[in-house]
Amino acid sequence: MTAHISLYDLLQDSAHQHGDRRAFAQGAKTVTYSELLEDVRLTAKRLAYNGVQAGDRVAVYAGKQYETIVTFLAINARGAILVPINPQLKEQQARHILLDSGARLLISTGPRLRRIEAALMDIELDTWSLEKLQPDNLNTPPDTAPVNPHSTVTDSDPAAILYTSGSTGRPKGVVLSQRNLVSGAYSVAHYLRLQADDVILGILPLSFDAGLSQLTTALVSGACYAPLDFLQAGEVPTFCEAHGVTVITGVPPLWMQLASVQWPQPAGARIRCFANTGGHMPPPLLEKLKRAFPNALPYLMYGLTEAFRSTYLPPEAAVTRPDSIGKAVPNADIRVLRPNGTECAAGEHGELVHRGAFVTLGYWNDPELTAQRFRPWVRPDRQILRTETAVWSGDIVYRDQDDYLYFVARSDDMIKTSGYRVSPTEVEEVLFALDEVTEAAAFGVPHPQLGEAIIISLFAHPHRQITTPALIKLCRDKLPTYMVPLHVSLHDSPLPRNPNGKIDRKQLKQQFSEFFSTPLTVTE
Repeated sequence: MTAHISLYDLLQDSAHQHGDRRAFAQGAKTVTYSELLEDVRLTAKRLAYNGVQAGDRVAVYAGKQYETIVTFLAINARGAILVPINPQLKEQQARHILLDSGARLLISTGPRLRRIEAALMDIELDTWSLEKLQPDNLNTPPDTAPVNPHSTVTDSDPAAILYTSGSTGRPKGVVLSQRNLVSGAYSVAHYLRLQADDVILGILPLSFDAGLSQLTTALVSGACYAPLDFLQAGEVPTFCEAHGVTVITGVPPLWMQLASVQWPQPAGARIRCFANTGGHMPPPLLEKLKRAFPNALPYLMYGLTEAFRSTYLPPEAAVTRPDSIGKAVPNADIRVLRPNGTECAAGEHGELVHRGAFVTLGYWNDPELTAQRFRPWVRPDRQILRTETAVWSGDIVYRDQDDYLYFVARSDDMIKTSGYRVSPTEVEEVLFALDEVTEAAAFGVPHPQLGEAIIISLFAHPHRQITTPALIKLCRDKLPTYMVPLHVSLHDSPLPRNPNGKIDRKQLKQQFSEFFSTPLTVTE
C-alpha cells in the first residue's frame, strides 16, 4: 500500500487499483490511469535530466489540456513546487508571478510563449513548450543513463504556490504543502461521496484552489477528470453529455451562466452532485439548478485559498438552511472568534478562524502578511500544551444555535453607512428574488454625510424589462432605510470578473469611488 504523502502517490495508488479505468477525457482523447502514470514518470524523468530538483519552482502557463495535467503531476513527482499561472492572465501579471516566485522553469505552449516573449526578456529562467512534452516525444528519454525521476518528500514540504487574483494590488502567492493537497483531496472526496465511476467536470481554472481540487479529488477516488476550457455556456451541456459527466463544481457567476442554457434531459439527469464555492448561491439560482439536475444532490461549500476548504452544507440541510455555509469539512476545526480571540456566542458576528490539516504554509515571499493572517493556536491537550498555526480568514460569520455557520461578508467588504454595518449579501438577496436579475453586487463607496453609501451593480436578463425605480422601491419595501441603495447601476453585460471567475467587487468599488464626491439624493 502506497503511503499517500504526495499527489504522485495518489496517482500511483489509483493506477494500481484502477489501471484500466479512464483517468482523463477530453474530446476524442481518453487516457487510463496506467497510461497517465507512465506519461507522468517519463515527464518527471525529463525534468530530472534537465536539473529540476526538489524545492525548485516550476511555473505552468497553459490551458487544461492533457500535457498540462501530466506536467503538474510530474512536477509533484520531482518534489518541485508547482506554480500554476491562470491562462487568462496577461503578460504583466504572468511576469509578476514569475519574478515573485523565482521560478527556474516556465512550461507553456508555443503560442503563449511567443505572446509573452517581451515580458520574459530580462528574467533568468528556462522555457519549455508543452508540445515537446507530448507522450509521443517522451518514449525515448533524452538520456540513456539511469535518472531517478522521483524525489523524497515529506508531507510538510511545499508542493504548490497558488496566486490569488489581486484585484487592487499584485497577486500574492499562497504556499500549499503536500499535506494540504492530499488531505484536502481526501476530505472533499469523502463528503461529496465520489466514486471511481464518477466523471468530474474540470471547468474552474487549475490555478484556483477549487479548480485544482477537481483534479486531486479525481485522483484520490479513481474517477475520471474531464477538463473544459469553454467560450460559450452552451458548450458545457454538450460536453457533459458527450463525456458522461456526473459531478460539477462551480462559482456563482458560472452557475448563473449554466442555469440560463438548455440542458439535454440525459445530460442533466446524469448529474448526481453539484457543488458551489467562491461565494453565496442565491436561493432562486439553487432552485433553477435543481430543476436542471433533477437527480443531483447540491453541496454548498465555503473555503479560502489560505485554508483550501473550510465548511460545507450537506444536501439534506440545503432544503432547510439554504443560506448557511454549513459546518466544518472533515479534518478541520472552525471557530467564530472576537478580535481578542474569545469565542463568539450564537448569533454574534465574528471572524472565521480555521485550524487543521488544510491550513497552508503562508504567503510566499511575504513574512509580514503571513504573520498577520497565520497565527499560533495554543490549546491544552491533557498533559501537553500543543501549539500549531491557524488562519484568520478575514471573513465575518456567525453561528446559530445548532452550530450551522452563516457568511456575513468579507471584513473589508462590510459597508459602514450611517453608523451601521451592512452585509452586502443582505441587500443582494432582496434583488435575487426577482427572476429578471441575473447578477447583483452591493458595495459601499465614500459619501460625505453617510461615511459610505450603498451602490448596487446589476446585470438583468436582456429580454426582460427592469427599471431602476422599481428596484429602489423593492429595496425600500424590504429593507430598513439605512440599507436602501442610493444608486443602482444597470449593466448591459455580465459584471466584471477576476481571473478565478468571481465577480470583481473591488473593481466595481473603484469605478464608483468618486460617484458621491458631492451630495446626491437616492436615484429615482
